[in-house]
Amino acid sequence: PTTSIMKTFFALASLCASASAFAPAAHSAVETRLFDKINTKIDLDSPKVATMDKLSNGDKKVYCRCWQSGTFPLCDGSHMAHNKETGDNVGPLIVSVAKAEE
Repeated sequence: PTTSIMKTFFALASLCASASAFAPAAHSAVETRLFDKINTKIDLDSPKVATMDKLSNGDKKVYCRCWQSGTFPLCDGSHMAHNKETGDNVGPLIVSVAKAEE
């Protein structure tokens, strides 16, 4: 009886393993991000895209974090369409400097 159960188990395990080899791979958004490039259009020949900026007293800037902005590195709101298409929840980085007290 135990041998028969083990044979059945191994037969089912083999069947599942071979069937999964032909099944299409389903990737979650997190898995896709780990393996696919996020930046598909900005300074692609550079080994790293880095931006340096200065802010003065009272300044406020909104920076892109979705890599879709036509005004990169500044945000143009492209993340809204990106989020709708992908189910993502990315938004901009907002940086401000308080006005100097006089």
